[in-house]
Amino acid sequence: MNASLIWKNKMVFEAHNREHMSLMDATSDHGGTDQGPTPKELVLNAMMGCTAIDVVSMLTKMRQPIDQFSMDIEAEKNLDHPIHFKKVLLKFKINGNILPEKAEKAVESSLTKYCGVNYMISKVATIYYELILNNQTIKVGEAHFVDPIK
Repeated sequence: MNASLIWKNKMVFEAHNREHMSLMDATSDHGGTDQGPTPKELVLNAMMGCTAIDVVSMLTKMRQPIDQFSMDIEAEKNLDHPIHFKKVLLKFKINGNILPEKAEKAVESSLTKYCGVNYMISKVATIYYELILNNQTIKVGEAHFVDPIK
């Protein structure tokens, strides 16, 4: 896995991953022009994307028909340098004819074993989650990754 980055102007950077391009920028209070997400915002996106791919893939393999899937994320940062996330809440919103125990298994499997992005972030931040199935909260929990035996 590799990537590259090019400085465009001011605090705008263009990142390249395979044939994909994305912009990053700083907020205006940090000298940026707000042309793209900040690096920390991209980490939040990566946290959601990683676990979303896991959950949708597992539910599909379990033959659980998904009508809608979305996520929200909230992060709390520490105040001292290096500033990093100290607490993160992932909200899974799933609609469909899905058995609650299957949805719980998919989310818990992602947040205990499979999602490498959240595993990395869990080393510095506590990750909580809320699972909302068909507009009803069915599970609130904390990610507990099992470290692989080295």
